[in-house]
Amino acid sequence: MIVRDIRASTTTSATQEINISEVNSFFSDRMVTKEKDLSEITYFVCIKILSESLGKLNNKVYRHTDKGIIEVEHPLNSVIGLRPNPYMTAAMYNATVEYYRNHYGNAFVWIERGHDRSGKIYTKALYPLNPDHTTILIDNKGLLGAREQVYIRYIEPRSGRQFIFSYEDVLHYRSSIISADGFSGMAIRDILHNTLDAKKDADSLNRNIYRNGVTGKAVLEYVGDIDDKAEKRLIKKIEEYATGTDNYGKFIPLPLGMKMTPLNINLESIQFLEIKKFTALEVASAFGIKPNQLNNYEKSSYSNSESQNLSFYVDTLLYILNSYEQEDTHKLLSSNEIKQGYFTKRNVKGILRCDFKSQIESLVSGVTTGIYNINEARHELNLPDTEGGDTNIVNGTYISIKDVGKQYKIDKNGDDNNG
Repeated sequence: MIVRDIRASTTTSATQEINISEVNSFFSDRMVTKEKDLSEITYFVCIKILSESLGKLNNKVYRHTDKGIIEVEHPLNSVIGLRPNPYMTAAMYNATVEYYRNHYGNAFVWIERGHDRSGKIYTKALYPLNPDHTTILIDNKGLLGAREQVYIRYIEPRSGRQFIFSYEDVLHYRSSIISADGFSGMAIRDILHNTLDAKKDADSLNRNIYRNGVTGKAVLEYVGDIDDKAEKRLIKKIEEYATGTDNYGKFIPLPLGMKMTPLNINLESIQFLEIKKFTALEVASAFGIKPNQLNNYEKSSYSNSESQNLSFYVDTLLYILNSYEQEDTHKLLSSNEIKQGYFTKRNVKGILRCDFKSQIESLVSGVTTGIYNINEARHELNLPDTEGGDTNIVNGTYISIKDVGKQYKIDKNGDDNNG
């Protein structure tokens, strides 16, 4: 991601009228760029886990009230929670934006705004912008308006047409590591450049071993002289028998007087698997991915995966979600709505959901302690309301803290209150 002083890249005019079809043409320009880093399996899996984790979370508008936080009906809910634009579901949109944020270090989303009948501005749609064609501009000279303003430039890849958006009209999600310019995020692949190269080299070695018939190089010994052409023909013929997985375990015919000595590669002696596993864990740790999510149960087990999922939420997702929610609230809601306590939030219950037995025990505990009423607990299980379920109930042995000790007091008649 490049942050440019607009003096170094002067634009003659800012586009006021936006052609939706042109802005969205990147959808036909392949949403996912085929780059070498994505071919590395651990890197790809980490990107996939984070993208799908964000795609699982429903995004809605809530409000702080005197009675606590409540979910509210808001026009924005249909955009952020169902269909951000005509081409994407909310799950696909969230996963795409998270992929951009991790792979490129920055994710940009253009906010298409509209006016309702009363003239009130509202969010009509959200369009992710491919970071390959997006640049941050800082207008130090005031060429596009007030000085020191930030703009987002998007160049439509097919036509080459340029669009310049006000920074307030673009959602900007950064990675957790800010680059040297102090404004844009750094891509994890740039930070892990050497590690990813080593991992790809190890994968290439492994692939070549299988491609060559699970054998290494060999020394061919023969007595006498042969010319270069005969030598090349001989080597080519032997390779036809020696290489390829189909030839594994088969005999290699040699002319009389020749001897072949394999130079076997001992993967154990170079600790190939150990190094490969360690490198994979290094890549995963940079993303905040836990070993069990990579199906590595050497130091964990399926039984404690629940606690690791909680750790994944606290250590990894919580920061990401906070950054999303703060940016969404600031740019998708009006200042008056924010003052009135409105905010956007993603529902993380799907990630924190435990096994059914533990979930039932947790809900029973919540109902008997008055945290939930029966219908609220049933909603957690996607069950309909039941008659009388809106009343809170508690265990009869529980009393208010202000009443503690009253059961031991003596009344005026000298009788024990306990009866």
